[in-house]
Amino acid sequence: MDALWGGELRYQTDDDNENRLIMYALIDGNSFYASCERVFRPDLLKRPVVVLSNNDGCIVTLTREAKALGLKRGTPLFKVKATVEKHNVAVFSSNYELYGDMSSRMMRSIASLVPEIEVYSIDECFANLTGLPGDLTELGQKIRQRVWRWVGIPACVGIAPTKTLAKYCNHLAKHIPGFHGVLNWNDLTSERRKKALAYEPIDEVWGIGSQLSKRMVKLGIETPLDLAQASESLIKQFFPVTVLQTARELRGLSCIDFEPVAPTRQRLVRSRSFAKDVYSQEDLLSALTMHTEEAAQVLREEKLKASRIGVFILSNRFRLDAPSYYGFDTQDLGIPVNDTQSFMDAVDKLLNKLYRAGIAYKKAGVSLENIQCEDDIEDDLFAFENERSNRLSAVIDELNNRYGKGTVCRSTVKREGEDWKMKRECRSPSYTTRFSELLAVG
Repeated sequence: MDALWGGELRYQTDDDNENRLIMYALIDGNSFYASCERVFRPDLLKRPVVVLSNNDGCIVTLTREAKALGLKRGTPLFKVKATVEKHNVAVFSSNYELYGDMSSRMMRSIASLVPEIEVYSIDECFANLTGLPGDLTELGQKIRQRVWRWVGIPACVGIAPTKTLAKYCNHLAKHIPGFHGVLNWNDLTSERRKKALAYEPIDEVWGIGSQLSKRMVKLGIETPLDLAQASESLIKQFFPVTVLQTARELRGLSCIDFEPVAPTRQRLVRSRSFAKDVYSQEDLLSALTMHTEEAAQVLREEKLKASRIGVFILSNRFRLDAPSYYGFDTQDLGIPVNDTQSFMDAVDKLLNKLYRAGIAYKKAGVSLENIQCEDDIEDDLFAFENERSNRLSAVIDELNNRYGKGTVCRSTVKREGEDWKMKRECRSPSYTTRFSELLAVG
């Protein structure tokens, strides 16, 4: 196994190339979904909290207090019901409207302190700290304090010359109290850097999943330090080029570009499993209408258009007593559009084609494809035909943004008896996105 090692671990010095100037931060909201719930429920501050997946199935987020009880992410709620009841665990359904709005507030708070950010997910973002004067560790603490004071979300910050190291530093800052929520890689000596990389198993590295980690362990690569010290020839022989990129990033060589502007979507999907099995075409159309309205609004908000739409409906695969079915088809729209009516005309036709009576349907969704930026689309001679529909969509967007999602919708979206909707029996109010659900202080 001597060929495994690439020699002494070396990090950048002042004589290195321009990479030495690069510095990134990764800011992550701790137990984000649960923390959002706690913002409006201070009585939950020390109480264990869990948030559930779609249809209240599995635990997707849990607080430190919940973890101490032995609860784990991905566990079905029914399997731990006794523990939840015994220890008075607060259980919430996923409230995507609330979490999305709180995420926007968190990102704006971070952006007020740094030159530019790259939103990576709903609860974390990279910040470009390259060239900033002063103590970056102190800046990391200011970011944490501002997110806490302005939004109420606890956060941790990892700072390093590469995005992979910044993500790893964030992980250590979150789990080692001595760092007080912020770890700056440049504050560590060479010896402490090695100890830090040897502290966690290899699957804690960004981009190294369970399958890759199993292959690495067989070759003796058990920790991030092992990967950083592995010879490049061995990595090229056994792993894809992305692993070589990761190894270089662990050595302090920036290989992953910073993207302050998200790349244009290639595809947009909206779907959801039903709380109960659905049999009627009317209920399927109601669900597909809701998904289409949401997807079209996203396109308009991001100044995008799509020229193809797909519809899929599938049966409940766990129902052995019912027929199995999966239906999917697409339709080209001729020109790129983003008004809801154009999409719904196609959805009606596709559903008529796909629907089969007697099937216990469990899920339905739409996919928008061939997406382009509005500015990149040439003017069409017949674009005036959609002008009225575009104006109507804009008015509906404004009303829903002002008064809450779903305030105005097509008549095909059923308001009562909505068995097709997602099960969310423990959903908290939409404190920040609906006037009717604003927190009342008595």
